[in-house]
Amino acid sequence: MKAFFKTVVLPTLFIVAITTQVSAQTRRNTKEKTEVKTTRKTNTISRRVPSTRVTYKRATRKVVSVRNVPNRTVIRHNGQNYYYANNKYYTQSRGRYIAIAPKVGFRIKVLPINYIIVRFNNYNYYNAQGIFYVQINNEYEVVDPEVGTIVYELPEDYEKVIIDGQTYYEYANILYEKVQVDGTRAYEVVGIIDME
Repeated sequence: MKAFFKTVVLPTLFIVAITTQVSAQTRRNTKEKTEVKTTRKTNTISRRVPSTRVTYKRATRKVVSVRNVPNRTVIRHNGQNYYYANNKYYTQSRGRYIAIAPKVGFRIKVLPINYIIVRFNNYNYYNAQGIFYVQINNEYEVVDPEVGTIVYELPEDYEKVIIDGQTYYEYANILYEKVQVDGTRAYEVVGIIDME
């Protein structure tokens, strides 16, 4: 009986165990592939969204203003003075300095500190506090990123917005959607808000 058990039953159990393990690994790999496909949603909005379709979750936007901007650098663009200090851009209004995001076309000679290079298609974007730049000759110009560009962090003062019942994140008129990339939370550019 012991010989029968050793020669027939144990090898049979061993083969069943190996087969079960292989099929379990196959199922797990198939599931991972499916999850990667389902974490990326198709864009539900077009590239340009009129501001009239956008509803902000907070009724009023917090305006950051200060009385003085020490050690500032003055940058002139389209007849308006911008003041750069503390990794932020400011404009002057009624004796106070208001933090703003620079507009598309704005050019600077030196990038703000702590920028991150974001590669998408054939472009190297320089993302500094939610503002995208491309290098043109010896300057850096503010641009709208392409739809599909991925970033892993949003600036602190982003806003949640609702468009057609879907929640998105907005900063500097750029719309982001939360996605998963290789198991990590990220934000994909899905559109730009057209200000009227």
